[in-house]
This record gives sequence, C-alpha cells and structure tokens, in this order.
Amino acid sequence: MTRQHRNIAVAAALLTALPAFAYAKTGGAAETNPYGLEALWTNGDFIARTVLLIMVVMSVGTWYIMLSKFVEQARMMKAAKEVKAKFWQASDLRQGAALLDTASPFRYIADSGIKAAEHHEGTMQESIDLYSWTTMSIQRSVDFIQNRLQGGLAFLGTVGSTSPFVGLFGTVWGIYHALTAIGIAGQASIDKVAGPVGESLIMTAIGLGTAVPAVLGYNMLVRRNKGAMDEVRDFAADVQSILIGGYRHVSPDAAE
Repeated sequence: MTRQHRNIAVAAALLTALPAFAYAKTGGAAETNPYGLEALWTNGDFIARTVLLIMVVMSVGTWYIMLSKFVEQARMMKAAKEVKAKFWQASDLRQGAALLDTASPFRYIADSGIKAAEHHEGTMQESIDLYSWTTMSIQRSVDFIQNRLQGGLAFLGTVGSTSPFVGLFGTVWGIYHALTAIGIAGQASIDKVAGPVGESLIMTAIGLGTAVPAVLGYNMLVRRNKGAMDEVRDFAADVQSILIGGYRHVSPDAAE
C-alpha cells in the first residue's frame, strides 16, 4: 500500500470515529445551543418573553397584511382590465355595470352613480342640482374604496418605526442582565455574560428583521395603491361625465 493510500485510510477512519467521539463526550445526548432562541425563551424573564412575543406578533401581522394587500391590489388591477374589456363596450351604464363582477370596486362606483341619478328627483335631494349630487355620491364611493385599500398600512408604518426600539429595549434588558451577572460573580468571565449578551443580540436581530419588511412593504403598497386609485378616479370621472352628459341612455324606469 502506498503512502497516499495509507493517508486516505487514516483520514477515513478519523471521520468515522468523530461522531462516536462527540456522542460519548456529550454523554450520549445531542448537543444544543445554550444561547439560541430556545435558551432565550427558557431562561428569559417575564419582560424578555413579553418583548419577544410583541415582536412575533408584529412580524406575523406585517406579513399577513402585506400578502393580503398585494392580493387585494392584484384583484383591483384585474378589475380595471375587465372595465376596459367589457364596460366601455356596452351601450349604456346599466348594461356596462351588469357586465362587471359584483365584487368589483368599479361596479360599486357605477352603481352608486346610477342610483344617485335615478333617485334624485322627487325627494329632498332635488334641492341639490344633479351634477353636485352625483359628484358627491361618486366621490363617497371613491373615498370608501381608498379607505379600504389603505387599511393596514398604519400598522405597517407603526411596526416599521417602533420595532427597532422594541428590539433595542430587549437589547438593553439583556445587557442589564449581563452586568448583573458580572456583579454577582465578581468577575467578567465569558460564561457569566455570554447568555445575557446573546439574548440582547437576538433581540436586536429580531427587531431589525421585523422593521425592514414592514418599511419595504409599506413603501411598495403605497406606490401600488397610487396606481390603483388613479384607475379608480379616472373611471369615476368618466362615469360622472356620462351621467351628466348622456344619462338619457339609462332608463329611470329600470331603477330598483
């Protein structure tokens, strides 16, 4: 056997023996990280656990709002394409609104305008001119859609601005525990401060990991909301023009 073959055989034997040696060294039990999340939860006090739970709630809420809002915006943009493909091909507003999905925000605006124009005469609303009344009705519909789109953004903004400070509080609390351990032990040994310092670093990392997605998601959603609301406002303005200039195509006798 050559020297190269002997070296390969020795290396293979060592690699085979290492797991057994590690198993025997730990007394037959799997070695766990004494400074990880599990240790943080097990060894942490009430304040440390509360801070951790707050950041977990912030993180879960952030991702839920982000995903749900992206889905909602995608549906709105799909509805905008449906308007261009179906609504404007109809002969009048009522027929065009009937072609849209019942959950479409554009149908909600069209129905609101039609209802406002049809029920304008014969009531106290008649004291308001048709243009002003339909304009107010359509604008209220647009405001309702905008408020629904913006729902949850305040939470993202709050998380993005406060979660780093929540994590910083956990960091300060961990450092306080480290200093307390040093004071009790009378010496700054690494085994006395490693746990509290590790706890503080984990809190900092979780705080940043919660804040960054919230800030990015907030900015992306605001920009996408602007594009969606531009489509809504353009549609509302077109419906308003048709109601005032050509509402004769919608028969008042068809009112519900």
